[in-house]
Amino acid sequence: MNFDLSDEQEAIRSLARDFATGEVRPVAEELDRTKSFPYEIVEKLGDLGLMGIPFPEEHGGGGADNLSYALAIEELARIDSSVAITVAAHTSLGTWPIYAFGSEELKETWLPRLCAGKTLGAFGLTEPEAGSDAGNTRTTASLDHGLWTVNGSKQFITNSGTDISGFVTITAKTARDEEISNILVENGTPGYEIGEPYRKMGWNASDTRPLSFEDCRVPEGNLVGARGQGFKQFLQTLDGGRIGVAAMGLGLAQGALDEALAYAKQRIAFGQAISSYQAIKIKLADLSTEIEAARLLTYKAAREKDLGRNFSLTAAQAKLKTGRLAVKASEEAVQIHGGYGYIEEYPVCRFYRDAKVLTIGEGTDEVQQMVIARALGC
Repeated sequence: MNFDLSDEQEAIRSLARDFATGEVRPVAEELDRTKSFPYEIVEKLGDLGLMGIPFPEEHGGGGADNLSYALAIEELARIDSSVAITVAAHTSLGTWPIYAFGSEELKETWLPRLCAGKTLGAFGLTEPEAGSDAGNTRTTASLDHGLWTVNGSKQFITNSGTDISGFVTITAKTARDEEISNILVENGTPGYEIGEPYRKMGWNASDTRPLSFEDCRVPEGNLVGARGQGFKQFLQTLDGGRIGVAAMGLGLAQGALDEALAYAKQRIAFGQAISSYQAIKIKLADLSTEIEAARLLTYKAAREKDLGRNFSLTAAQAKLKTGRLAVKASEEAVQIHGGYGYIEEYPVCRFYRDAKVLTIGEGTDEVQQMVIARALGC
């Protein structure tokens, strides 16, 4: 599969790289340290058209493809994962289900604001007893006189509690026979409570919270897609989301390598730069090789989606590979930095904390292995 990028794709990558370097890098450490949501960054990303890259222009989107979207997420994650996950979750999990399954009314109401970055969307699947085991969903929604009454809870939900969050689309049981549907719950709806932000190991500048619903009533028209199709819909949503998360792992790994290489060239030990020592050269060479292989796998998944092919296997492989690689690359970068790698002022320290969740979120490594094995006929 050919990965020569088009002029448009190169332009989007350059735009995202320049923005990440010029706008995100100077504030990334402070945002992480103060656990501050990057409102100004999101606004500027919206102004540049980077909050709705893969959606049609008729809905306010960028009219680009999924490979362009992956390129932008990769470039953002090279500098800061909190900003990257804010954009990725908003695009893949918040906006895409509305575009793919929502009614014309829902699309007209939400897509222009979502694509402009004026409103953030969220997707609520995970519960205390239902994460990877999504069929064990306990949240319920009963329909009566044109209103859904929602009861239950969700956890680990990204972009749900910021000042510009607009809604969460949740999975809920809508019948006694284990029927699962997707329902949009607008922020501010009585009975919908947004919990306090989690204290996390990493992604400190992103918004992640628990949600609860107690006799929360929403209009019947807030059903996203056909009733009873929620399970199928969120599986498709997660497949696409894994491309974004794979791009994040790829970007973080590349960012870790960039920092390690730059430091190794200027750090003098025993009279010469440590980059001249074979032990360091081997680390850098191996990381460079693995990152390039992971890049091709990630781009392949995005291209398959753009071509309308089944991309579930490739997306799972890319997500599995890049998550593990991000952990390895950030660990090696910290090691190359020595004691400085353990100091928060150095980006590799933040990269190391941010990396681990990439083997957990959007489906754990073990879930990816299940998906891959199933595709192999196991």
